[in-house]
Amino acid sequence: MNTAGWMEAAVSQPFGGGATANPATAQQRHQRSGECVGSDSVRQEQESGTQGKYLEQLEPFVSKMRQSKLPEQAIRLFCHYYRQLREGAAGFVPGAEAQPVDVVPALYGLDQAYATAGRKQLDRVVLWKLNGGLGTSMGMHGPKSVLPAKGGLTFLDIILRQVLHQRRSTGARLPLVLMDSFHSQHASKTLLDDYPEFTQDIPSRFLQHRVPKVWVHSLSPAVWPRDPEMEWCPPGHGGIYASLAMDGLLDEMLAAGYEYAFVSNADNLGAVVEPRILGYLAERGLPFLMEVTLRTCADSKGGHLARRPDGRLMLRELSQCPPDEQPLFYDTETYRYFNTNNLWLHLPTLRRVLAERDGMLELPLIRNVKPIDPADPSSPAVYHLETAIGAAIAAFPEAEALLVPRSRFVPVKKTNDLLLLWSDAYQLAPGYRIELASRQTGFQSSLPPNVELDERYFRTVREITLRFPFGAPSLRQCRELKVTGNVYFGRNVILLGRVHVINERETPFWIPDGAVLTGEVRRPAPRPHRLDRGAEERAKASGSEYLLPPTS
Repeated sequence: MNTAGWMEAAVSQPFGGGATANPATAQQRHQRSGECVGSDSVRQEQESGTQGKYLEQLEPFVSKMRQSKLPEQAIRLFCHYYRQLREGAAGFVPGAEAQPVDVVPALYGLDQAYATAGRKQLDRVVLWKLNGGLGTSMGMHGPKSVLPAKGGLTFLDIILRQVLHQRRSTGARLPLVLMDSFHSQHASKTLLDDYPEFTQDIPSRFLQHRVPKVWVHSLSPAVWPRDPEMEWCPPGHGGIYASLAMDGLLDEMLAAGYEYAFVSNADNLGAVVEPRILGYLAERGLPFLMEVTLRTCADSKGGHLARRPDGRLMLRELSQCPPDEQPLFYDTETYRYFNTNNLWLHLPTLRRVLAERDGMLELPLIRNVKPIDPADPSSPAVYHLETAIGAAIAAFPEAEALLVPRSRFVPVKKTNDLLLLWSDAYQLAPGYRIELASRQTGFQSSLPPNVELDERYFRTVREITLRFPFGAPSLRQCRELKVTGNVYFGRNVILLGRVHVINERETPFWIPDGAVLTGEVRRPAPRPHRLDRGAEERAKASGSEYLLPPTS
């Protein structure tokens, strides 16, 4: 089929084909030469000029993606979301369509019967790790998962050792599948090669497709000659469903006898297989289960659980909240539950729903505005057209959410989180589990310390490495650490309770070796010395008002 014919089909035919559709035949259908689904209606629209306009706008994107040898179905999915963008969709979901959720069942309420049922299903579980993140918010240009996390081990080292331990202790196959991006695939392969004992009966990695960035000012394909790779971005973690269907990996998992998938972010080392949750999923016959935790001020900007008017659960991200409703979005008492991105899926149901919808879940658009060069905030703005993996909860009427403790959610999104993980507040427990060093019962009492570092000085991994040259201070007995200003920390510093270190001067403030800090530690700005009254009056009379240089 020529380019115009293919785009006519892509633009005119909505997703959600008949029940007999499946990913393979859908892709073949759109590749057949000379066929054009819905071509009559397309021609009618072209006569009015509307459809022709969309085809003209899509053509440079389609050509660019084809030159990169992306699958036709991936191109078609991008066209679907690009059309929404052209029609003015901002991806906003108002509060009237995202009502608060009052109560969800909790992990601590599940008895040992669920654990027993879960252990019987362990050999039918596959682990999916979302491993495409680059850590650009921390100034990184490589994959976050190969960053040192704890005890000299990277995130991926710890994940692999967690899986190998669970295989040995349970006898289950428990394959691990990494969803890599174009930026992370080589680093993850290199690290996997260091573990020759890590073998399994399905592929350990698959590649997430990429999509073009879109200029905000013109809605045309972004072009950046100084680094053409920056013209591309991943389509968000929500692209995993279409990628699995297009690559045939979902069918391969089912053929190998796997029935359930446990999905989590590679930077969340608290996400390990929990038999009670698996048993709950299996015994209740759930198609989809989202682990949620109680929201705190530290994650008030993260995606929260909500309920649609039709009663289905849904996920709403900050970028999907209308600006005038954001104060309510931040209200952790109204929207109580935070999405951990630990998700459980029933694979046969996922395949059936994908087949019914022409190989794709029609997830809500997330329109993110970012600089084309992540390292240069002043570079021109582009749109990233993304979807969230957790948004699939709304695709399954019987989907549920389960309240879990914070021990299952140890994310690293900023240097605040990384410093906390490096510190003695967390420890590597048996089985390479990440746990709080001194845990107490209950959710609130087991919260980790809240860390807020001044982004002017502590935003990147390089900066916190320089400002904590001897490692993280002791946070084991700390409830909150805030650092404001140009501060460096010596070795063996201990922080107790709530600590706020403030440097009001531009010159560095060194916290000495062995210091024990609590409360507010302030280095005040120097007090300027005024001239004597007579000199001050003469200065004012001459039209100049000045101060003596400040003292050190």
